[in-house]
Amino acid sequence: MRVPLVDLAAQLETVGPRVREAVARVIDSTQYILGPTVDAFERAMAESIGVPHAIGMSSGSDALLATLMALDVGRGDVVVTTPYTFFATGGAVARLGARLAFVDIDPRTYNMSPEGLRAWLHRERDRLRSVKAIVPVHLYGQCADMDPILEAGREHGIPVVEDAAQAIGARYPSRTGLRQAGTLGVAGCFSFFPSKTLGAMGDAGLVVTADAGLAERLRTLRTHGAQRKYYHSVVGGNFRLDAMQAAVLHAKLPHLPDWIAGRQRAAAYYDARFRSVTTPAIAWDRACHTYHQYVIAVRERRDDLRRHLAEHGIDSAIYYPVPLHLQDCFADLGHHPGDFPASEDAATRTLALPIYPEITPAQQDHVIERVEAFDG
Repeated sequence: MRVPLVDLAAQLETVGPRVREAVARVIDSTQYILGPTVDAFERAMAESIGVPHAIGMSSGSDALLATLMALDVGRGDVVVTTPYTFFATGGAVARLGARLAFVDIDPRTYNMSPEGLRAWLHRERDRLRSVKAIVPVHLYGQCADMDPILEAGREHGIPVVEDAAQAIGARYPSRTGLRQAGTLGVAGCFSFFPSKTLGAMGDAGLVVTADAGLAERLRTLRTHGAQRKYYHSVVGGNFRLDAMQAAVLHAKLPHLPDWIAGRQRAAAYYDARFRSVTTPAIAWDRACHTYHQYVIAVRERRDDLRRHLAEHGIDSAIYYPVPLHLQDCFADLGHHPGDFPASEDAATRTLALPIYPEITPAQQDHVIERVEAFDG
């Protein structure tokens, strides 16, 4: 039996006609960059997430980059994040000439450790004036523990930017109520890479914020720093969301709650049947977790297990085999193996298994049987 990691063809059986109609309307409109299609999508996303402002971007990576630019992050500044994340989190910081500072993850959730953040802020108190942002990552569809992270940011006057690239629709039980990912910090950044829970048919991203001034600055930055064509107040970039992707995403958006519910059901099915591996931790409640990825932890021989699954037609993936602090391009930071043990342990022991709303119990049973049959 073949079990893909994600099955976009199965998704198209549900949304294909609606998406094709939406794209056809854009083609006929001849307005392909920004314009009314993007405006309508932004309004729909703002309403769905519960924020006043949603700004479409060319990718999730550019959403992060533009947000840091809007916060005036530049050469000599410091941005605090975790080393266990997709490269774009660190890459956006480095591209601005700022310096990365890392806080290790909670070994259960793989998200930023609030205790680690507080320890870093105390240890590095002499250079806190240089810290321009804290960027927690809501990894695999589950929110980081935001209340203590936000409290630490407020205490030191440091804005918190949520990297919510994998967490559209995830929720966090804040002291202020149940909140959606992206609505807690000064801004939240989303990716709509095709394999995401809400995926485009190409690259696309979004920034959400309650700050009207920040939203206006982001809209200016995404068009080369121009509010009027050819009149540039700042140096920005070409971060515009094209209308084709906005149309695709707008057509898919009504299905998002059902897709999240389908992932949650699939995760519960796995959780109830696995015995030999560590299943994903549920930090708050299953209803808060969107299971963008279903990531198990294996005691040993993770790579052998992956080969074993492939031999039986089961796709899997490793996120992320080399933490940021050990990447060659960040060697100048001076980190070594052992500096962030929880991140390094996750990099060597975790494996993402197939999960998507359309996965069948028979497919999941095949995955479970082959995992449990592996002699690790």
